[in-house]
Amino acid sequence: KQGHGRVQGSQRAVREHQEGRQAPQEEGRRGDQHGHKKKEPIGTFSRANDAIYGTKAQQTSDHDFTSQHTCLAVPHGIYDLQTKLGFITVGTSKDTTEFACACIKNWWLTVGKARYKRARAILILCDGGGSNSSSAYIFKQDLENLARELGINIRIAHYPPYCSKYNPIEHRLFPHITNAIRGANYTSVEMLAQAINRAKTKTGIRVLVYIDENTYETKRKYRPDYKDNNAIKHDRLMPKWNYTAIAA
Repeated sequence: KQGHGRVQGSQRAVREHQEGRQAPQEEGRRGDQHGHKKKEPIGTFSRANDAIYGTKAQQTSDHDFTSQHTCLAVPHGIYDLQTKLGFITVGTSKDTTEFACACIKNWWLTVGKARYKRARAILILCDGGGSNSSSAYIFKQDLENLARELGINIRIAHYPPYCSKYNPIEHRLFPHITNAIRGANYTSVEMLAQAINRAKTKTGIRVLVYIDENTYETKRKYRPDYKDNNAIKHDRLMPKWNYTAIAA
């Protein structure tokens, strides 16, 4: 990896996420929803729905050809169900297992660690496919490395195939982000992040955005001996979808 990342928004917003409404910490474990949203091409492209920003018509391309992209933004989200706080990492590289784990790391170092000081483990509910696939050993290896780096156990609970619609992040956070970014042209990742940052509801949902400019390598392979030598502890019930990356 190369590059860096930064939080989009004021330090006051970060402090509000760190010090705001505290959720109960049962048995020292934090539970959050993880998911990835549709990739957004950066450039003057026609967006779905009618325009809602500005008073003048803008000229756009009716096809989002890859050759015309400035870059392709990759949004991944962490949603704290109890506190209604969303943390979106917008990547500018590839949607890889390493990036999926980096999203968890960005949330923990920016918000989670300060907010949940007594937590001994993190529970992540996520889909079973994509960059955090339940069958991908490279995801488990990256998750294991992340657990060691952060010094905290990371427990994963995958939704079964075709059940991702039951993930709360899909219908409690992402629809509001979709509504916040529709009807506008985004010529930079910063503009997209600012639009996502505006997503909020009367019921208290707030969003913090982190721009990840690191470069992530594709087609990486797990260690040859990883299947037989790893620190992943599978549950007795549905072990394929439920397991924990041990920190030590």
